[in-house]
Amino acid sequence: MHAITHLFETVSLGAPENAVGFVLWRVVHRYQREADRALVPLDLTNLQFMTLALAAWLGRSGEVVTQADIARAGDIQPMQVSHMLKTLENKRLITRARRASDVRAKRIEVTATGLTALRRALPVMIEVQRRLFGKEGGAGGSLLTALRRLDGQQIDKAD
Repeated sequence: MHAITHLFETVSLGAPENAVGFVLWRVVHRYQREADRALVPLDLTNLQFMTLALAAWLGRSGEVVTQADIARAGDIQPMQVSHMLKTLENKRLITRARRASDVRAKRIEVTATGLTALRRALPVMIEVQRRLFGKEGGAGGSLLTALRRLDGQQIDKAD
């Protein structure tokens, strides 16, 4: 028996599609591709949208939002968040102002232009989600419920 065949018959799950990690990886990449395509007319990428949406969500009640807050909430590398914030700032969708209490931390605020972009992008992203995941991916749907359970946390519980 060929060594590779033996390996897959004895050690693996039988096929890549039997591995949650492989299937999840493919689904996530498909979602990102679809989101990026849908956001082209709005001059945003999926990661830019997610960063902007997180900044708006975290600051929705006037709370101070920092790069570290966004990185933590989105489980995104801080340097990647920094790059996205710089891009969003260049597009005038957010501002980054130094905080008086900590000159190293910058307060992230969504601008009026950013709010307009978010208002246009949210329905686009909801449609991508609906198209790819159906009712199972919507609020209360079985897919979203399972993913939230696996994630083990929520960004912020809406009261």
